[in-house]
Amino acid sequence: MISIDPASNTERENYKFMIGSIVPRPIAFVTTQSKDGVVNGAPFSYFNIVTSNPPMISLSIQRNGSRIKDTARNIIENKEFVVHIVDEDNVAKINETAASLPPDESEVELAGLTSVASMNVSVPGVQEAKVRMECVLETSLELGGGEVPGCDLLIGRVVQFHIDEEIYEKGRIDPRGLAAVSRLAGANYAKIGEIFPIERPE
Repeated sequence: MISIDPASNTERENYKFMIGSIVPRPIAFVTTQSKDGVVNGAPFSYFNIVTSNPPMISLSIQRNGSRIKDTARNIIENKEFVVHIVDEDNVAKINETAASLPPDESEVELAGLTSVASMNVSVPGVQEAKVRMECVLETSLELGGGEVPGCDLLIGRVVQFHIDEEIYEKGRIDPRGLAAVSRLAGANYAKIGEIFPIERPE
């Protein structure tokens, strides 16, 4: 067993250890809207459930040096966003949105995704996702990086679920129908593999 002190590593070395070991990671495709009305879209794999009562999710968005990313800035300013689950059918288009564009250009338009109006937030979602969640910002924290924050941790409260009826049955989502993909390290992704049950002890 190799033991490594993260304080002796560069940020990039720690990044490689974390994304290589904390796998598979769910991927959120997040749409936001700027003050000028530009719809921004970007994928994030530092994403997960916080709680179900009330339903909340977390996003951790790394900064480029000291510069806050468009998604984090839009969420903090607008207090609203939409989270979509990335699946086998939309992952190629979602990958296109990872391109670095100026704030006044829309990644949603670049990737040819179809905007769809939300019910409870002003930010549109995209039609290509089988699951999307309209969210409002619950809280945000600047973390890491010493004097200059290294990331923005955002907690969103889900105010509306949208679920494709073909994968919905009796209050549950069919995992094979959803066909969510997960993030590994480098350029690698994973599909849902074998599903097996293990009963929890009483």
